[in-house]
Amino acid sequence: MKTAILIPARYGSTRFEGKPLCMLDGVPMIKRVYDACTASKIPTYVLTDDQRIYNVVGGNCIIDREEYDNGTERCAGAVAMHTLDDYDQFVNVQGDMPDVTVDMIHKCIVSLNQYEVSTVYTEMPEEEQNNPNSVKMVRAGNQALWFGRGMTGYGDWHLGVYGYRRNALEMYSTLRVEQEEQVEKLEQLRWLKAGWQIGCSSVYFNGVEINSPEDVDIWHKQDSR
Repeated sequence: MKTAILIPARYGSTRFEGKPLCMLDGVPMIKRVYDACTASKIPTYVLTDDQRIYNVVGGNCIIDREEYDNGTERCAGAVAMHTLDDYDQFVNVQGDMPDVTVDMIHKCIVSLNQYEVSTVYTEMPEEEQNNPNSVKMVRAGNQALWFGRGMTGYGDWHLGVYGYRRNALEMYSTLRVEQEEQVEKLEQLRWLKAGWQIGCSSVYFNGVEINSPEDVDIWHKQDSR
């Protein structure tokens, strides 16, 4: 099975305009994510709507100015363009994951042997449990049951990395957008509401997801920096 990594990176954001180009220790965030992904030795492509992001990343960047509601839709749009016809499965690493690890990517790929859609999670720190930007996941063993932002006191910390077999990604845009997805703003709920199963794997994560300008400050304050 030939695998490609896809990094959706939209410039516009209601909460954080130009987020992919925010500077983390002098390096644009999208460059950090791209370099972390290429360390896996898996072909990696950035999917964006903006020439400025293309200029940072270089050749392995696909510009698509179509409006998409989420990163999975942008991945599906790239697959529909036939630029990625050589690949059988994909790993979507969200562009706000500068601390993504090769292990997280490989865990998603391994899970695709059993599931058509996969993702990863880690232990939820107490301070993240009450953070609406941190996505909580309820699971049974290695299968995800639900995702939400408002749950407090329980759940694992869902991280923004997904695996898809090609047929699953191609079908995504045909699935109905249900109320739960609209309320939570979580793209993975579209799979669950349509009856798909999502495999999940535990990973170690000691990083920061960049959802807001405040998270940039938190990233810089991490002891490991």
